[in-house]
Amino acid sequence: MKKIVLVGVIAAVLGTVTLAVIPHGDGRFDEKLEPNNTETIDMSEYATTAPSTALDFLFIHHSCGGQMMADVGGEQGSQCIFRTHENGGGLRTLLQQNNYVVHEASYGSEIGELTDIFHWPEKFKTKMNRVLTCDQQDRFYEDGRRNDIVAFKSCFPNNRFVGEGVAPGNPTGPELTVWNAKAAYNQLLPEFAKHPSVLFVAVTAPPVANYFEPDSLLKAIARKVLGKPRHESGPYARAFNNWLKDKNGWLKEYKERNVIVFDYYDVLTDRGRTNYAAYPTGNGADSHPSAEGNQKAAAAFVPLLNQAVRRAGLVKTE
Repeated sequence: MKKIVLVGVIAAVLGTVTLAVIPHGDGRFDEKLEPNNTETIDMSEYATTAPSTALDFLFIHHSCGGQMMADVGGEQGSQCIFRTHENGGGLRTLLQQNNYVVHEASYGSEIGELTDIFHWPEKFKTKMNRVLTCDQQDRFYEDGRRNDIVAFKSCFPNNRFVGEGVAPGNPTGPELTVWNAKAAYNQLLPEFAKHPSVLFVAVTAPPVANYFEPDSLLKAIARKVLGKPRHESGPYARAFNNWLKDKNGWLKEYKERNVIVFDYYDVLTDRGRTNYAAYPTGNGADSHPSAEGNQKAAAAFVPLLNQAVRRAGLVKTE
């Protein structure tokens, strides 16, 4: 008799678990979208055309950044520095056409390794000279020049937030909460202020796919019994990335004009249509952006950069 009762209880639990864990039956999250009320820095007074002066541009990135830089084609390259890729966005070509000399650091190099949110404060504090003189991977300038622009990006796992966290946050994490991420980025500004003639471009991490693998049987039962719903990271990712680009957020008290934010996350969520990847790959389950998404991002990035270099005084206002 006890066995029959136990089986009945488990069956009842599993029935509710299935409905709670997979609301659509295909692994997609339900979403509740909030209005996007951010106000970005106004750069409308600056031209979006290519600067007349050639500028050295370093991009520190991993896989998604490497794919956005690449032209479309079969995968060619290594260490996530691709010449061509099926998800290519063509950003390197656009940058070169706009008078930027492109340099990259990615996997396997001193500057390119360790690009999570909590890695940036230590990297920019202890390796800034190496960053500014980085030519390509572990090759450095020997002629006294340095990079005019440093763009840096974390990858999509850095949008898998676990919650809001507690103010003022811990810049070393380790939990990826909104407040901890804010604390890490706040530590970057004093380092950037030491180099007012260098433009730093914070590229937000791309969104994660709106998809999850179902829990194992035991985890699903435990989650239901303990009353712990499956966590959704999208709203927290939106809140953090909005804070980064909002002129009343991360840069509110920053006096220099050498920092700008490119909201890669926002482009790839189709400007707020979702809090997750609007251009995923792998039948919607892979967070790496598609060629369509990367091309939209590349097309938005270059005009913003052209305005930002003028705002920062790297070139004369033309």
